[in-house]
Amino acid sequence: MPKLKLISFKICPFVQRSVILLKEKGIDYDIEFIDPYDPPEWFKAISPTGKVPVLLVDDQPLFESAVINEYLDEVFPPAVHPVDPFKKAQNRAWMEYTSPLNMSFFQMIMTGDKEAAEKTKEDFIQQLAGLDKVATNAPWFNGNDFSMVDISAAPVFTRLDFLKQQFDMDLLEGFSNLQRWSKEIHNRQSVLDSIVEGFDELMLGRMKASDSWLVD
Repeated sequence: MPKLKLISFKICPFVQRSVILLKEKGIDYDIEFIDPYDPPEWFKAISPTGKVPVLLVDDQPLFESAVINEYLDEVFPPAVHPVDPFKKAQNRAWMEYTSPLNMSFFQMIMTGDKEAAEKTKEDFIQQLAGLDKVATNAPWFNGNDFSMVDISAAPVFTRLDFLKQQFDMDLLEGFSNLQRWSKEIHNRQSVLDSIVEGFDELMLGRMKASDSWLVD
């Protein structure tokens, strides 16, 4: 089996996706955390986008979390993706749907412009509404089978829980399917193990550094 090393940033939602899958499959890997706002030169040389995560596979770089997770799912059985090609394609479509949620959330909480944040929040809630309409299975997106869609959505739920706990802002209010799904996600051991120690403090520190409208 290849030797794996994940290059990470502690509060990056896209890194969390890869960590969840690695832990879900019980794959041995090393991890190194960097500061993406001041990345080392060696990282610039291996990341064409300048973003994390990057997975080193026998020292060869692979970038983009969705691509990394597709690789891991193929190389380390059993597959988390559905076997049926059409079902797999549907799942990939909803994985794509969840990705902008992470960016919208980041913009919403990091901006110093409250008016802009409120507009982003409105758009974010509309995106959540779209996801709530299809998240009708239980306990997971595909029913009994934990899938890559659950992994892709997990960082969103982690950050929404942070927002609720720290600022008493519950953006899942009224979305019963997402509330149920979030509860299941946060009871999954691989998800719990993917959240770095001191996550809330790290998030608050990043918000303060960005002059977020939510913090003093």
